[in-house]
Amino acid sequence: MRLGGLEAGGTKMVLCVGDEKGEIFEQISIPTGTPAETVPDIIKWFSDKNIDALGIGCFGPVDVSPASPTYGQILDTPKLPWVHYDLLKELQKDIKVPMKIDTDVNGSCLGEMVFGCAKGIDSVVYVTIGTGIGVGIAIGGRLVHGMLHPEAGHIIVNKHPEDKGNCICPYHDSCLEGLAAGPSMEKRWNKKAYDLEDNDLAWEIESEYIAQALVNYILTVSPQKIILGGGVMNQTRLFPLIRKKVTKLLNGYLNTPELKDMDNYIVPNSLNDNQGILGAMELGRQAYDEEKAK
Repeated sequence: MRLGGLEAGGTKMVLCVGDEKGEIFEQISIPTGTPAETVPDIIKWFSDKNIDALGIGCFGPVDVSPASPTYGQILDTPKLPWVHYDLLKELQKDIKVPMKIDTDVNGSCLGEMVFGCAKGIDSVVYVTIGTGIGVGIAIGGRLVHGMLHPEAGHIIVNKHPEDKGNCICPYHDSCLEGLAAGPSMEKRWNKKAYDLEDNDLAWEIESEYIAQALVNYILTVSPQKIILGGGVMNQTRLFPLIRKKVTKLLNGYLNTPELKDMDNYIVPNSLNDNQGILGAMELGRQAYDEEKAK
């Protein structure tokens, strides 16, 4: 089976062709411009690839309900040229194969569950911390949807007493993304996150916010594994700080084998940053199987 994958991000689009075993035959990335600039390039690239299905992991919010009349439409995104753009329908006009769409971070969660460190685990939380903060959640082996999809990057957290910065989220005064995403760190310290390696307080504050969020996810979703990705998490010193703080915040309330083995419970992504595109290919495989079963 030849599967197409599209990881549609705010700054770049990653396109690939591979198979259901997770082997990638060909992969490119193109800059994300306006829909008029970008979508024709996507269609052109896939036009001679002879794919059997296409899976899409897309920046959100996006309508992920197949029963909805606006399934596959990008909704009220801050990326203004893409607001209410019918991405799925536009691709379907020219690429005549089964397709399935989900959020980019749900795609990353799925990629790790099928091909990576969460293989064989059916309840997983994947958090990406970079330009924004997104959370993909699977419970019982199924990606979580509902009235929309998880937006758990915007949960409310308590502000660190030594944080002299402000929450930069335009919607909330004290949410995780507004306090812990890369742009928030840059505004607080007047440096990019990757230039803050020697700033112990920066990582103390950052790890506190992430730990608060993870405790909320643990108590609500009860995941069997938590995976942290995104550019900010390239600062590997964060992992031991986060694990220690999560343990402290839980304060012995839960007693499970997973929480006794924090090094294997809160972990980095495992697929060399291909978890999103591999998850997109898996969405394509699902679309193919669902079409075949009709």
